[in-house]
Amino acid sequence: MALLVFLVGPTAVGKTALSLKLAPRINAEIVSCDSMQIYQGIDIATSKPSIAERKIVPHYMLDVVSPGMYYSVSDYRKEALKAIREILNKRKTPLIVGGSGLYFKALLDGIFDGPSQNQALRENLYEEAKLKGVDFLYKRLESVDPEIAHKIHPHDLRRIIRALEVYYLMGIPISVLQKRTESLTGEYKTIIYGLTRPRGELYECINERVDLMFDQGILEEVKRLRLTKITPIAQQCLGYKEISAYWEGKITLEEARELLKRNTRRFARRQLIWFRRDKRIIWINLDKNTDLSGLAEKLADQIKEFSNSAI
Repeated sequence: MALLVFLVGPTAVGKTALSLKLAPRINAEIVSCDSMQIYQGIDIATSKPSIAERKIVPHYMLDVVSPGMYYSVSDYRKEALKAIREILNKRKTPLIVGGSGLYFKALLDGIFDGPSQNQALRENLYEEAKLKGVDFLYKRLESVDPEIAHKIHPHDLRRIIRALEVYYLMGIPISVLQKRTESLTGEYKTIIYGLTRPRGELYECINERVDLMFDQGILEEVKRLRLTKITPIAQQCLGYKEISAYWEGKITLEEARELLKRNTRRFARRQLIWFRRDKRIIWINLDKNTDLSGLAEKLADQIKEFSNSAI
């Protein structure tokens, strides 16, 4: 039975750096598990692996669609599975790397056979959220599907709208449909590593990453994106709203920088909460003194042992 290796964790924790050292040691190619790195042209804001890094290890599921196109979790799962099979056909190991909990769970545990997106309905729901607030839609979701509402953050507009969309189109709560899924664990052996750092150190990494984004040109990237029509989902990318507020003259440049740092820290906390619920994850605590090359060697030995025992 083929083996899949997952490397997950919050933004800026060090997933990319470790994956680039681990992949050659386990004969792997990388499948991105990031809901924003799929978009073409959103490079700096998503801290997308550089061209040089992609030459070190082949990457899949980057730059998949234009930010003006809608792309669902279901679309991601179908394409990621194709990538995984392509890697396996090369007799290599798929290394799935990312911090998007929803994409991770959908890929690993399957996704229900729900309805396709209804563009008109979605636009109406987004307009309602704009006029009446996200809380208004969340309370409506609580009334029709309290089980799924309990699992969704009250400010996660994307998932709230999808849950309402499914309910309106099928008349069945999404929580019921989600139980009709097919997991990868029946087809593949899986080992899942999660990365974390001391909170203060993680926040320092996030602050440094945001400063680097400004040095790399995130202002111009967002300015360019604002000249095109991008979907409300793509607009949820960290940096888009904060930098847009600066370009609209609502806040200063320094305020935009600090707001992005704060929102990224909050996002990292939500990511950790999501992943901590999954008891299958083997957690690895990093710190400033961690030798990533040594850690990669250790993990490679563990993965080899697990793979051999799984035969």
